Amino acid sequence: MNELDALFQGFALALSWYNIGMMAIGIVLGVVIGVLPGLGGPNGVAILLPLTFTMAPTSAIIMLSCIYWGSLFAGAITSVLFNIPGETHSVATTFDGYPLAQQGRAGEALTASFTGSFFGALVAVLLITFLAPLVAKFALKFGPPEFFAVYLLTFCSFVGTGKDPFKTIISMMLGFGLAAVGMDTVSGELRMTFGWSELLRGIDFLIVVIGLFGIGEILISMEEGLAFEGKSAKINMKVVLETWKQLPKYWLTLIRSAAIGCWMGITPGGATAASFMGYGIAKRFSKNGDKFGTGQLEGVIAPETAAHASGTAALLPMLALGIPGSATAAVLLGGLMVWGLQPGPLLFVEQKDFVWGLIASMYLSNIAGLIIVLSTVPLFAAILRIPFAIIAPVIIVVCAIGAYSVHSAMLDIWFMLLFGIVGYVLKKLDYPLAPLVLSLVLGDRAEAAFRQTMMGSKGGLGVFWSNSLVGSITTLALLMLFWPMLAFAWTKLRQMLRAGPGTAA
Repeated sequence: MNELDALFQGFALALSWYNIGMMAIGIVLGVVIGVLPGLGGPNGVAILLPLTFTMAPTSAIIMLSCIYWGSLFAGAITSVLFNIPGETHSVATTFDGYPLAQQGRAGEALTASFTGSFFGALVAVLLITFLAPLVAKFALKFGPPEFFAVYLLTFCSFVGTGKDPFKTIISMMLGFGLAAVGMDTVSGELRMTFGWSELLRGIDFLIVVIGLFGIGEILISMEEGLAFEGKSAKINMKVVLETWKQLPKYWLTLIRSAAIGCWMGITPGGATAASFMGYGIAKRFSKNGDKFGTGQLEGVIAPETAAHASGTAALLPMLALGIPGSATAAVLLGGLMVWGLQPGPLLFVEQKDFVWGLIASMYLSNIAGLIIVLSTVPLFAAILRIPFAIIAPVIIVVCAIGAYSVHSAMLDIWFMLLFGIVGYVLKKLDYPLAPLVLSLVLGDRAEAAFRQTMMGSKGGLGVFWSNSLVGSITTLALLMLFWPMLAFAWTKLRQMLRAGPGTAA
């Protein structure tokens, strides 16, 4: 009851006209940031952080967090319409979102993604409201072994759910190789830089993604008949209501993906890993799992719900422990310190109005964000009516701007074009791009966690079964890794049993 009383006081603070205005401005700015490839929530919040230094801390954090919510919502827009992830966590959304748009169902895909995002965030905010002490205590149990086990589970889930495990592994190995380029974060040694100082920072994830999905898709579209006509798209709000009628049958996917997202946000595994894991597990348990990648609404709901739940839940360890659960949470943490606020358990006692005003604004800003993005679904869907001959050059320019803005380096544009060709070749050879992207974004983190674990255990692999938490995650990961072999063996065994002992093999 104390939490509810404090929350109501927070609503009274957040519902002032000034704070509501800050919410609206923040969400609109976040949508713009999310649509532009290469910017992203962390960069957008960091760029706009100085504008809030003259504000009251509560109003400032409300505006900055709304920028984050807006970017999370908007990351799906370019993923669905153009197959270009506006945010790193939106890569998995392209797998089914873009095929839906190609079928003239962009409105359905966008509505499902926005609604899933809202549900995931709502679950995470409820978690923050009522379970903050317990969750903060649980997060402290995660060390390098637990982090590596989580990453291993994410990788293995893709091997276990892929159509061709061997092609999945090859694609993943390519991503690990790209992730290793640059300076080794543990030893400081240079790896695969070939004497180029520009490669000291490594190959940025966003450059690869923009090339693989943006430029690669344009090359594929040009080859397949040079289709210069626009795609059909329903552009009325009726589509939103019709899509909502379909969502209740995916209730289990929504709950499961929200749980995955909250877990990955608190631990913290990150929104990107959460979206991939949510998609992979949804594909494994769905009765239409074999059709994922061809335009399934469930394939859009799962990653978006998980990503938004993770992004929201990442604020919990930041507020309760002073440990940021994501890059954006780290930027917000810096803002809190600039305003003289020290995140941690005492923040809930010493700055009660601030904390509960922020939590109340999470409820309000997600409702406002959902209304804003849903009301613009007709506008976004109408973009598909523009002929390809007009929109393709615009997409290339946006991709180039996004690639250049990451490090302000011309080399990144050349890398974008190179990976566009790589993406085209891989698609023609029917190699999955998702494992490559996943291993690229998480490869260096997984390597660092593994090496830290090995140094702590003096090379003993038994540390991955040293307690029930890490042991259960590792065992589940190995089960997913060998799932294709186990499924094949089980099928053969059933065939043998049905044939009977007297039938020749």
